[in-house]
Amino acid sequence: MIQALYTGATGMSAMQTEINVTANNIANVNTIGFKKSRPEFADLMYKVMQYAGTATSSTTNSPTGIEVGLGVRPSATTKIFTEGNLQKTGNQLDMAITGKGFFTLSMPNGTQVYSRNGAFKVDSNGNLVNADGYQLVPNITIPQDATSVSIGTDGTVSVIEPGQTQATQVGQITLTNFINPAGLHSMGSNIYTQTGSSGQPVQSVAGTNGLGEIRQGFVEMSNVKLVVALTDLITGQRAYDSNSKVITTSSQMLRTVNQLKQ
Repeated sequence: MIQALYTGATGMSAMQTEINVTANNIANVNTIGFKKSRPEFADLMYKVMQYAGTATSSTTNSPTGIEVGLGVRPSATTKIFTEGNLQKTGNQLDMAITGKGFFTLSMPNGTQVYSRNGAFKVDSNGNLVNADGYQLVPNITIPQDATSVSIGTDGTVSVIEPGQTQATQVGQITLTNFINPAGLHSMGSNIYTQTGSSGQPVQSVAGTNGLGEIRQGFVEMSNVKLVVALTDLITGQRAYDSNSKVITTSSQMLRTVNQLKQ
C-alpha cells in the first residue's frame, strides 16, 4: 500500500509535466514560427516477486513472472517540426519557409542561432534583422532609397532604386537544415541553438538539397492545433485526477489497517 502512494505520486508528477508542456503550446498558439512540444514518458523499474521461467516442479516452469511497476517518469519533450499555416501579411520583408529549413541569425556575441520566424525588419544600417535585432546570415543590406524589395523562392533578394527600371540583386538568403532538428535547444524568442544531438548545420540555397522554398509576404504561424491541445489538456487533467485517487485510496487502506488493532 505504501508503494502505491509513491507510484501515484510519480503519476501526478508526470501528468503535471504534460500539463505544463501543453500549457506552453496553448500559450504560443499565435506565436510566429512556434513549434509545439510533445511530452513522452517511460515506466520506472519493476519490483520482481518471481521471475518468468521459475521452476514450479521438477518438469515445469512458470510461463510468466510476477512484476509490479514502480511508476512513471518523463523521458523527453520532443519538438514537432511540422509546418504551420501561412498567413499573408503583405509586408515585403516578411518571409515564410514552405518545407524544411531554418533562417540563420547572428547574435551580438557572434553565435549563430536558427529560427523559423521570418518576420524581418531593417535596422538603422539597412540590415535585415529579427525583432531582437539579430542579423540575418548571410547579411542582407537594403539600400535606404529602395522603392521595392523582391525576394525569390530561392532566396534571391533584389531591389529597385529611384531612377532604375531593372532590379538589382543585393544578396542571397540561404537556409540551414539539421539531420535531427528535434535535437536543437530552444532558447526562447523563436530561436534555437545547435547541440551535439542535432548534428552539424548544413547551409544551402532554398529549394535545393531537400530544403523548402521561401515565400515573400507571408509568415508561418504556430503549428499548435488548439482543439488538439485542449484535448491533451483535458486528458492530462483526468490522468492527474486518477493518480490522486490512487493516493487517496492507498491512504484509506492504510487507515483501515491502523484501525484493525482497535
